[in-house]
Amino acid sequence: MTKRRYELSVKQILLIAFSSALIAVIITACLNDFRDINTGTIQTDNALAEINTETPIPGVSDPSKVSDEQNNIEVYRAVAPGVVSIKTSAKFEDFFGQEFEEESGSGSGSVIDKQGHILTNYHVIEGASKLSVSFGGEKVYPAKVVGGDPDTDLAVIKIDAPASELTVVEFGDSDKLVVGQKVLAIGNPFGLDRTLTTGVISALQRPIRARNGRPIDAAIQTDASINPGNSGGPLLDKYGRMIGINSQILTPAGGSVGVGFAIPVNTAKRVVPQLIQFGEVRRPRLGAAVRSVAELAQRGYRLPVEDGLVILQVLPGGSASLAGLRGVTPEGYLGDIILSIDGQKMTNIDDLYRFLDKKQIGDIVQVQVYRDGKVATLSMKLVALPTIQNRRF
Repeated sequence: MTKRRYELSVKQILLIAFSSALIAVIITACLNDFRDINTGTIQTDNALAEINTETPIPGVSDPSKVSDEQNNIEVYRAVAPGVVSIKTSAKFEDFFGQEFEEESGSGSGSVIDKQGHILTNYHVIEGASKLSVSFGGEKVYPAKVVGGDPDTDLAVIKIDAPASELTVVEFGDSDKLVVGQKVLAIGNPFGLDRTLTTGVISALQRPIRARNGRPIDAAIQTDASINPGNSGGPLLDKYGRMIGINSQILTPAGGSVGVGFAIPVNTAKRVVPQLIQFGEVRRPRLGAAVRSVAELAQRGYRLPVEDGLVILQVLPGGSASLAGLRGVTPEGYLGDIILSIDGQKMTNIDDLYRFLDKKQIGDIVQVQVYRDGKVATLSMKLVALPTIQNRRF
């Protein structure tokens, strides 16, 4: 009797899961109060692992020995030459089907090496057919996209400019940040070149989402004024090092209200090398369509555990399939429910995204599942999926 009770629920779950996929995306977009602040070799010249991030960069004095005003002045003078304005154009069609190109947006970016690589937000360059980069005045260069990662909202573009004209914005360490410490933001709000604003870190570990709905882990919240056009620009510490990439604002009206968010620079340290090498971030994927037990319970369905991820379908050749994990059977019987991976509880899909985001292709993990009334542990080798499958699985 128990098995048949689950059979009916799982059949309904399977139908609901796939028919509601589009609805879920729409709801996420509508309920998300965060708005993108875009209107429209990683630091190969520095041994990042060896940098003392509490030592000021060249041109910046020891902050403890100068006034706060002088520190602002010195950080701006030292870093601003490495902060760029990015203009994008996109192709459109008119009423008669004729294609034309016009400016579509703007944002900011930071030079990260002497080869001309520039770090910015993915949403700044998304859909652009042409890019141009300005250093202020007449220094304007055409740029090309090197790679982008919609999951972290980071992208790298490149210009061909003399190394002597490039000021590298050095990376700090976002794992050492504390609430209350001073920060500075440089960017191009509303097209106003190289604008400096200051503030403090208001909070850490804030949950924000990229445009595709994926969670961006451990965002930095700041009250430094951030506005449309600041997207992709650096959030700096008092030593002149980038500790975040300005990305979003929380606003009821589209302007700054003192609640801005930056992607931690340590996320960029992990992502950017792959963007430069491959043009994308090659992440392992589960290779299975799942829904959380909690989500299904809220819909009134009864399942044998209180938390976990119900496997609905596995993709042949994916991580889950290779490990022997099971989805719903053709007869409609319940498959495996993932309880934890490497000891980390899987209560919702965000938990899974965060876990996989920190793993490499080829890693072997231990998956604890509920199967046929018992708890079992299986070894799973993490593999990639074809790009066309990444959004679904």
